[in-house]
Amino acid sequence: MNSTLKSPKNNKPITTALLLAAGTGSRLFPITKDAPKCLTLVSEESMLARLVTNLKDQGFTRLVIVTGYKQECIVDFLGNQTDGLSIEYIHSPLYKTTNNIYSLWMARNSIKEPFVLLESDLVLDTALLTHMRYPNRIAVAKMQPWLNGTTVTLNDQNEVIQFQPGTTEPYTETRYKTVNIYSFSLESWQEVTKKLNQYIEAGNVNAYYETVFTSLVAEKTLAFEAVSFDEKPWYEVDTILDLAEAEKLFPVAAEEEVTYALY
Repeated sequence: MNSTLKSPKNNKPITTALLLAAGTGSRLFPITKDAPKCLTLVSEESMLARLVTNLKDQGFTRLVIVTGYKQECIVDFLGNQTDGLSIEYIHSPLYKTTNNIYSLWMARNSIKEPFVLLESDLVLDTALLTHMRYPNRIAVAKMQPWLNGTTVTLNDQNEVIQFQPGTTEPYTETRYKTVNIYSFSLESWQEVTKKLNQYIEAGNVNAYYETVFTSLVAEKTLAFEAVSFDEKPWYEVDTILDLAEAEKLFPVAAEEEVTYALY
C-alpha cells in the first residue's frame, strides 16, 4: 500500500464526528448487562472515554452520538460539553431490531457538514486520526488471518475500487480490512443519505452501512482514499477475547516512579 496521501486541496480539517453507539453489545455479556458496550473498560478506561479524548486531542469541536441501548448511561457519563467539545445525542428507539445502517440514517438531518464516522467499540492510538480529518477517506489495515469482516481492494492511487463482505474464501489480490472509520465531504454525505433513504424505505433496516458504500463505490458516485492504520495500535472490541487482546495493546499506564531522598 502506498502510504503517500493526496493533498487535501484547500479542505480544512474536519471538526465534527459522528459516533454510533446504539447496539446492545450482546457478545460482551454479562459485561454489558448494565451499561452499553462503549462504556466497557479497557485497562481501567472506557472505550468511550478513550475515543472522546482522541477527538479532543485532534481538535474536534462537535460530537454527535447515536444512542440506543441504555442511552442514559452515555448521557450521564458525558453530558453535553467537555473541554470545548460539544456533544449532541440522537436516540434510536428501534435499536433492538435494526443495525448500523439505521443508526447512520438517523443522523441524516443532524449532520450538514463534513464529518468523521466512527464506531464506538474501537480502541486506537490518537495519532491514527490525524489523516482521517480530511474528507472522503477510509481507515484500513492490511488483512491478517485473525481479522474478519468487510475488506476492500485498492488501486495504485490508494483508492477503494471494491468492497467485499466478510468471507473465508481464498483470494489472490491484496485486501485491506476496514477499521470502521470514514470521513465524508458534504457532497459525499448527500449521496450517502440518498442511498440510505432508498434502503430504509425498502425496509432494509437490519443491514450494515457498508452495503450502501459498496453500492455507491460500484456506481462511482462515492470515492474513498485509504489511510493505513498498520503503523500504530488499534483494536475493535466485540467479544471477551477481543477485550483481552485490546488490553494487551493498551495496558494500564505505569505509575510514575517516585524517588525519595533520604536525609
